[in-house]
Amino acid sequence: MAKTISEINEKIKQGKAVVFTAEQAVAMAAEQGVAECAKKIDVVTAATFGAMCSSGAMLNFGHTDPPIRMGEITLNDVSAYGGLAAVDTYIGATQPSKHKGIEYGGAHVIEDLIAGKEIELHATSDGTDCYTGEEVRTKLTLSDLNQAYMFNPRNAYQNYSAATNATDTLKRTYMGTLLPNMGNITYSTSGEMSPLLKDPKLRTIGIGTKILLCGGEGYVAFEGTQAVNKASELDNGDMHYAGYTLSVIGDLKGMSSEYIKAATFEGYGTTLYVGMGVPIPVIDEDMMADLAVDNAHLYTHVQDYGVSTSARENIKRVSYAQLRSGQVDIGGKKVKTAPLSSLFKARKIAVELQGKILSGEFIMTQPVATLPYNAQFKGLNAEVK
Repeated sequence: MAKTISEINEKIKQGKAVVFTAEQAVAMAAEQGVAECAKKIDVVTAATFGAMCSSGAMLNFGHTDPPIRMGEITLNDVSAYGGLAAVDTYIGATQPSKHKGIEYGGAHVIEDLIAGKEIELHATSDGTDCYTGEEVRTKLTLSDLNQAYMFNPRNAYQNYSAATNATDTLKRTYMGTLLPNMGNITYSTSGEMSPLLKDPKLRTIGIGTKILLCGGEGYVAFEGTQAVNKASELDNGDMHYAGYTLSVIGDLKGMSSEYIKAATFEGYGTTLYVGMGVPIPVIDEDMMADLAVDNAHLYTHVQDYGVSTSARENIKRVSYAQLRSGQVDIGGKKVKTAPLSSLFKARKIAVELQGKILSGEFIMTQPVATLPYNAQFKGLNAEVK
């Protein structure tokens, strides 16, 4: 029997909704079957907590007296973008400090703001008739800002490739340190907890979908950059999905530093660990069938990150159950695996979102538009030196 988001929201408001986390839904489906679960479950909470480099924050400082049109801007010695009118800026997560290098960057500034810490703003300008100020240096906290919202162009990768290194030289990458001669495998997607693997056809996740972003309310703004729709049926009847992403937005002032963490990958640079929870309404049996797929039937490719190319070789297709087991067999060699995302945090986010829905604190939204489902990612045809 089909259900609408509006009907499920009414059940939430009445305190009658049945809400499971993604893992709970998978377990129940294995015991009672998809059809029975579709009748009983109203919402499934999916979640992820991992490194999401394509993240940042929009900030508005307010005007000084005399006013200044900020050109060159740094926050705690990290460069922010000054081409947004007078006192707006965007700070990217991977931007390194001018003097501390990769040990401190934009991700740390964002985390410090959310944690209530004081940061230093330094801005300069050439000056104009209407913006006569030429330099400002001051300390501020998140509460001093007019607006401060996270805007992340590419988050919640549907199904990121696992990484290994087939060369004979150690490689330091955004997938962590990769040992030579396929000495290890790292992976990031949260498997059966992953929001976009739970709604792979984008039936309920769309523009305007309300989510839990770093502990506060956020929204899906658009398709994420580099979003790709790749779905292929395997010989055993399972599906392999890969490549979709989400662009998301949310107010920093409602976020918790528990669910956002700056990090430094040695030899690569700074990144931002972002926690996201997505409610998925069980609108029909087909939706429940996608929600019921477990780690043994969700797949990714192990790719050789030892080579610097955007078209890396697929070494082997593996399931998330294999990756979670701690080792994968590649050509008779047992290769150790390690996650870069936190399953512990993902579970915690899913449970927190579950609690908010059950209490009526979190009501789902009907997307105002569907996300593009014909996304294709093209490389840049240009000479690189």
